[in-house]
Amino acid sequence: MVGIFLVTHGSYGEALIQCACHVLNRRPPHLAQLGVAAQDDPLDLLAAARQWAALVDAGRGVLLLTDIFGATPSNLAMKLVEYGRMELVAGVNLPMLLRVLTYREREDVPALAARAVMGGRDGILQVR
Repeated sequence: MVGIFLVTHGSYGEALIQCACHVLNRRPPHLAQLGVAAQDDPLDLLAAARQWAALVDAGRGVLLLTDIFGATPSNLAMKLVEYGRMELVAGVNLPMLLRVLTYREREDVPALAARAVMGGRDGILQVR
């Protein structure tokens, strides 16, 4: 099972996890988040981010999900990336999170990263 670690602005990551728990009717294992507040120094959070990433790793790697590419949370998460073992996808939304939670037992980290992108994109629809 691939671990999932969200690094987001404020409480966005925790809100996504709570919504996923509601949809799935359970708290998935090997799932964590780190919220970055405006007053936080990203370098101070790096050690905590490394610890959380290690905690969610069940031996098959970790998929890092962040909200906005280029913002502080994604810049922090980029320092954790080890291609093939720990990869990063920006633009996390609930459809993306549900997709990766559904497929993480069958996929390796690179394939799961591709599924995350598809899940996030497929979850965006204009409804008329």
